[in-house]
Amino acid sequence: MYYVYILKSSKTGKYYIGYTSDLKKRLNYHNNGRTPSLRKHIPLGVARIEEFRYYDDARKRERQIKSYKSGEAFKRLLKS
Repeated sequence: MYYVYILKSSKTGKYYIGYTSDLKKRLNYHNNGRTPSLRKHIPLGVARIEEFRYYDDARKRERQIKSYKSGEAFKRLLKS
């Protein structure tokens, strides 16, 4: 399985969107400061998770969510 996830920084309130096949490992990776661009945003918590059977579907969905750029569609997604 593949997962598209939205993380939210409890420190800065910023969101991060990504995909992975191992959600627990990826969350630990981010929260341990191993992603340079996210270090100043630690700690990160899961705001949303979507599950996909196929890699291509997960990547397509990740790009779609990133295209929302925190607009109304992004806000609706977080509320659903």
